[in-house]
Amino acid sequence: MPETYAFERSKDMRKKKVTSSDIAHAAGVSQATVSMILNKKYNVSFSKETIRKVEQIAEEMGYEVPKRKTRRESRKEKLIVVFCSNLTNPYYVMLLQGIESRAKEQGYGLFVCNTQRDLKMEERYLRMMHELKPLGIIYTCNPSHCFMDTIEGLAEKIPIVIINNQNEHLNVDAVELDNSKLGRMMAKHLLELGHRKVAYIAPPLTTRQKQRSKRVEGFLKEFDAVGLKGNVIIKAANESIDMSIPNIDSEYKIGYDLTKELLREHNDITAIVGLNDMIAFGILDALHEEKYKVPADISVMGCDNTLFAKMHKVSLTTIEHFVVFKGRDACDIIMKKILSQNSQYSEIQPISTYHVEYEPRLIVRGTTSYAKTKKGKN
Repeated sequence: MPETYAFERSKDMRKKKVTSSDIAHAAGVSQATVSMILNKKYNVSFSKETIRKVEQIAEEMGYEVPKRKTRRESRKEKLIVVFCSNLTNPYYVMLLQGIESRAKEQGYGLFVCNTQRDLKMEERYLRMMHELKPLGIIYTCNPSHCFMDTIEGLAEKIPIVIINNQNEHLNVDAVELDNSKLGRMMAKHLLELGHRKVAYIAPPLTTRQKQRSKRVEGFLKEFDAVGLKGNVIIKAANESIDMSIPNIDSEYKIGYDLTKELLREHNDITAIVGLNDMIAFGILDALHEEKYKVPADISVMGCDNTLFAKMHKVSLTTIEHFVVFKGRDACDIIMKKILSQNSQYSEIQPISTYHVEYEPRLIVRGTTSYAKTKKGKN
């Protein structure tokens, strides 16, 4: 027969919730002993009698072991969701770096949704927001147009920031990126160096990726202003590329393949521009294979000033538009809105209160120089 243990239960104890201290007092052991036994943590060896005694008294007194929060519950407390379209491009990695560094400083966690420019995947992630219950959402590019109403609906409940192109009519906060200005800066640099016959290589220029077209339009405007718009060759990848999952070298391959094609069709080009640095790296490798010297024969230019552009062997001329800082700014806006949500944000419509924009800067390195008067290979 197991032993029974007598203890006096006062009227006060019946009224108040039983604690581990009460169990310890009744069993004649320490509170730490009670905690370890009832939580099944036998780090210290206890006798069977002590274990049985504590468990029996706890049961008779109606003691309940406090439930711990699950990992999932803990994560939901301070969670920010970040939508990215392509993590194979260092540009988006740099944005994430800026967002995460700022979030970490303030104790927030990130949930990254890599949509890979797939509409179904983007829709799937948006449906998950109800379950994830993030405190805020950051889009590192423009949302697909078919989900604009969904985004505005979410913005009525939680803060949303979009790192986007200017003039997008969406009532959420934005960290602005004037892609037209970036294109104009690239064109001005080449015109000042005497380049009159140039090519521009880009990913698919679709309505879904409006920021790409804006950069190209800005470039063309500068050449048009001096009557040379007809001297710009635009080579954009086939739209089917955006329909497939991006490989690690997708944008590099666009630059490489379209440059090879360009060289077969034209022999009088003095400069080639990549819509971003990754495309420019592909351009450089294609020119190297075809025995062209950069910049002696053909100048090359990119945009974004990613890590590899700065490497000595590459030394790519590019445009710096402070990508990491934009990520930090987007996170700052989200956190400000989260802090004010209980007092004022929930009582107003989601209007574009915050608009942040940096002035881009031309970074001249070793891949651009004055145009050759005589075209072709040496």
